[in-house]
Amino acid sequence: MLDVAVIEDPAIAEVSLDPVRARLLAELAEPNSATTLAAKLGLPRQKVNYHLRTLEQHGLVELAEERRKGNMTERVMRATAASYVISPVALAAVQPDPERAPDRLSARWLLAVAARLVQDVGKLITGATRAGKKVATFALDGEVRFATAADRAAFAEELTAAVTTLVAKYHDESAPGGRAHRVVVAVHPSIPKE
Repeated sequence: MLDVAVIEDPAIAEVSLDPVRARLLAELAEPNSATTLAAKLGLPRQKVNYHLRTLEQHGLVELAEERRKGNMTERVMRATAASYVISPVALAAVQPDPERAPDRLSARWLLAVAARLVQDVGKLITGATRAGKKVATFALDGEVRFATAADRAAFAEELTAAVTTLVAKYHDESAPGGRAHRVVVAVHPSIPKE
């Protein structure tokens, strides 16, 4: 089972967003049968089987084992990933694009950049998984509390200068065999934890 699977296909995204199927995916972090899931969710077994077949056809669940029960064979299914992310690629023509909202101080531009990050890293994960390799990435996540808006503006200015200096120091356009990497730095208000 993968930690995270990236959904790029619109049909698979649609299947995963159905409320019953989303509940089944959550329950299938641990292998389970249609009978057990039906009892847990309070649904008829036939309805659960229908949704499981649809999830299986779209690669979101897989057969974990088959068990003989009397004259029947019980199929035990599990999700193919612990969690799923729907890439903006699934929205094709209406996916966010930073070029359409170039105001670097706007929340919409930040969201478009984040969408591009999900799309790019999703493609990297998908390709690396197929090739049986890992993707070299780095992320930094933290929180800072500003006393004033002026402090926040000064922080953004210093951060911009520091990142610009680092990029200038390490960027080598002519490096033979070099590989370009995207750098994304974002600052936004924290959402209080519930």
